Amino acid sequence: MKISIIDYGAGNLPSVERALRSLGAETECVTKPEQVAAARALILPGVGHFSAFVTGLRERNLTAALRQALAGGVPILGICLGLQAMFASSAEAPGEQGLDLIHENVQPLPTNVKSPHIGWNQLRRLRKSILLNEIPDAAYFYFAHSYAAAAGEPHTAAACDHGFPFAAVLEQENLMAVQFHPEKSGEAGSHVLRNFLEWAQ
Repeated sequence: MKISIIDYGAGNLPSVERALRSLGAETECVTKPEQVAAARALILPGVGHFSAFVTGLRERNLTAALRQALAGGVPILGICLGLQAMFASSAEAPGEQGLDLIHENVQPLPTNVKSPHIGWNQLRRLRKSILLNEIPDAAYFYFAHSYAAAAGEPHTAAACDHGFPFAAVLEQENLMAVQFHPEKSGEAGSHVLRNFLEWAQ
């Protein structure tokens, strides 16, 4: 199965591609709305600033195409900033609109904890998860972020606690996303990507 990776002009595409190919997946980078429309499964990776991310999507006319793909039932996985873009907006870029697939806002990590949150942390599972299937509860994942979306129902499958409980794994119908970097999270992260590939087939 071919996995289409959204190329919005920046980000961690090569490392995500390598991780997927190591699992036997065929990948392609897509930059045009018609490519998104033809995709069977999509990955939206992201690093950097929320404003640059959503601007890159908008300038390539990918915002509407992504919404249409999701409405049409195409499996999609957002990674790190790709998770935050699923929300309505982010405090990192006031005035910029996200994909607004989840009508809540991304907020900065509290001032009473170290920010950015960089390094390994564990998840707290809130319900059964497709992405975390057969992954040990004690597994660690690699995070690198200064903003996060508060854990909430019904979209959050697993939370992480760093100043407040934030959404670490989202699963809502065909929309999935993780705040951590699976491509940098060793065997546990590889297992998350494998679970997505198997589910998306």
